[in-house]
Amino acid sequence: MTEAHTDRRDVTRRTMLQRGAGVAAVGAAAAFAGPPAAAHARPGPANGALPSAVAGVRIPDSELARHTVAFARSVSSPSLFNHVLRSYVFGALVFDRQGARYDRELGFVAAVLHDLGLVEAFQTPAERFEVDGADAARRFLHRLRVPAGRVDVVWDAIALHTSAGIAARKRPEIALVSAGSALDFTGNGLDKIPSDALAEVLDAFPRLEFKKVALETILSLCRTKPMGEVMHPFAEVGRRHLPGFPVPSAEDLLMNAPFAE
Repeated sequence: MTEAHTDRRDVTRRTMLQRGAGVAAVGAAAAFAGPPAAAHARPGPANGALPSAVAGVRIPDSELARHTVAFARSVSSPSLFNHVLRSYVFGALVFDRQGARYDRELGFVAAVLHDLGLVEAFQTPAERFEVDGADAARRFLHRLRVPAGRVDVVWDAIALHTSAGIAARKRPEIALVSAGSALDFTGNGLDKIPSDALAEVLDAFPRLEFKKVALETILSLCRTKPMGEVMHPFAEVGRRHLPGFPVPSAEDLLMNAPFAE
C-alpha cells in the first residue's frame, strides 16, 4: 500500500469520525420523512396463501397476519421473504418445545416484518438497518390502526433482533424473533430442531441461496450507508471485503476521543 493511499484512508477515517454526529442527524430526519410514497400504499391480503401449519407450528391467519404477509411479500425478495417466515417457525418451534406462552399473532407479525430495514425503500442514510426496519414496521402497523402497545412490542422485537443478549431478557415475542432469526442466519440452536421438522420447514420455505443473498445485502449496506455500520457486526464484513472501508472500529472511536488519556 502506498503512503499516499494510507494518508487518504486516514483522512477518510478522521472525516467519518468528525462527521458522524451530523450524518446521524440527517439519518434521523430521513427516518422521520419515511420511504417513498409508493411504499406507503395500504397493502391488501396476500395472493398466495401460506400453509396453515408448518412442522406443527400454526401460521396465524388473522386479518392483520394476512395484511402483514402481503406487505412483506410485496417489498421483499423471495429469499428474504422465506427467511422471515423460517425465522418465525424456527422461533416458535424452540419456544413451543419449552412450553413458553406468547401472543402468536404478535410474534408472527414481528418476525415477518423484522428485516424491512434490508429493503432499499426503507433505508435511511445512517440508521442501523434494525432501526430502519422497526420504523417502517411502525408506520405500516399505524396505517392498519394496530393498538400502540402492540406496535411498541413489534418495534422492540425488530430493533433488538440482532442483540440476542438483550432480546432474550424481554417479553417472549421479542425473544422469539431474535432466536428464530439467529437460528436461520447462523444455525445457532439448530440442535433443538428435530430433523423431520427441519426438513418440513426447508421444504415449505426454501433457502433460495440465502447465504449468497444475505452477504450481498450486507456488503450493499456497507457501501451505501457506512455510518449505519459503526459499532455494528456488519462492519467486520465490510472491513474483510471492501478495500479502504472507512467505518471506524471501537478502538478508533476510543483512541480518537477528545481526551488526553
